[in-house]
Amino acid sequence: MHEYDGVVVGSGPNGLAAAVVLAEAGWRVIVLEAAPTLGGGCRTAELTLPGFRHDVCAAAHPFGVASPAFAAWPLRQHGLEWVESELPLAHPLDQGRVVVLDRSVERTADALGDDRDAYRSMMGSLLASWPKLEPAVMGPLVRIPRHPLALARFGLGGLQPATLLARRRFQSAEARALLAGLAAHAILPLSRPWTAGVGLVLGALAHRSGWPFVRGGSQGLVDALASYLRSLGGVIVTGVHVEAWPDLPSGRAVLFDTAPDTVLRVAGHRLPDRSARRLGRFRHGPGAFKVDLALDGPIPWADPAVAGAGTVHVGGTLEEIAAAERAVARGEEPEHPFVLVTQPTAADPTRAPNGQHIVWAYCHVPARSTAAMSERIEQQIERFAPGFRRRIIARHTMDPTGFEQYNENYVGGDIAGGANSGVQLVARPSARPNPYALGNGIYLCSASTPPGAGAHGMCGANAAARALAALDD
Repeated sequence: MHEYDGVVVGSGPNGLAAAVVLAEAGWRVIVLEAAPTLGGGCRTAELTLPGFRHDVCAAAHPFGVASPAFAAWPLRQHGLEWVESELPLAHPLDQGRVVVLDRSVERTADALGDDRDAYRSMMGSLLASWPKLEPAVMGPLVRIPRHPLALARFGLGGLQPATLLARRRFQSAEARALLAGLAAHAILPLSRPWTAGVGLVLGALAHRSGWPFVRGGSQGLVDALASYLRSLGGVIVTGVHVEAWPDLPSGRAVLFDTAPDTVLRVAGHRLPDRSARRLGRFRHGPGAFKVDLALDGPIPWADPAVAGAGTVHVGGTLEEIAAAERAVARGEEPEHPFVLVTQPTAADPTRAPNGQHIVWAYCHVPARSTAAMSERIEQQIERFAPGFRRRIIARHTMDPTGFEQYNENYVGGDIAGGANSGVQLVARPSARPNPYALGNGIYLCSASTPPGAGAHGMCGANAAARALAALDD
């Protein structure tokens, strides 16, 4: 007899989602978390001053609100509440220009002038096909797709480099910048294949379901998952650092919501040789440098419309964003980085004392970079919001080393669960029909598996479904 049916290592959204799927199937499940609190990439803490609740990692959640797994569970009854800003996204440019991504495709397109028809056609077609594309976007692409024609049509644009698609589709700096900012979430040079696909998916999600926050902070998402899991009889234990296989209770299946490196350290001797070699070839990506700010008022954007956006892409034109991401790929810290900014208090004023605000901002840097990027990040925001720096009353920074110390799965500061280059963008940790199963009842269920980064839980849900199917055979 095993102590448990399922043992899950790691309590991020993927680990908890895996545990929920198993518990719903009647399995006895335990989740082991090394840190004293749950959450992985979804913790919230007073990083700057008392009363200012900052998201330590993930903040806005386009994939979370669109997650089929989360939608199927009664998470609202367990405390989860999504809150939206007036706009999902804004992208300021020089001379006071701004392009906004509205929930409405029509309103977004109408603001793009001569590019309105091109944008309306591109996004309208993608949204119409989304129900057919969703299984491929939220699961492993190496399996035979249920809707190959819809996937092929998406691939005509999605497989392209973002720079190429932007220049072919659009004439204006505004429309090109909008796509560039979305595609830069790939943490790749925008001249690489598939970067357009990342941008298209994120844009479609903004129109379809928004880029919301969790009321009170991202911690609320994992707290709701944990509450639901406990209601199903699942057990969660914190403060347990799994160093070796004997540290684990026995189980029919063991699922790792960790980097592949951890699986090799803990369970490498139990894996088939071929599986261990595949994990050993897994590549980690660039790092991140993050700044959390407490402000005595809202960011004074040059265009007031930006104040209503939950997320702001700060980096200028397509050419500027492409140059910044190229520098990171060369191993250089960009002088003018592409900065992802969120304004959580635009949607949830409870996150800061009355009249005050929090800002979450980060940029991409080479892995293990030691450069202090806060000055460059703040200068980029100041460029589009004169007087911004005078609003800062406290700051907290985290460089790639800090990210890895916070969570050992962020190897070298890689917050995306692995490099998105080459086949690893869509087939991770390796190109196999079942990328989650490693052999001998061991599974990987972290962002190092499809569909990759994002607080959506689908890596965990997919892996747990494979574990159930394997043991039912």
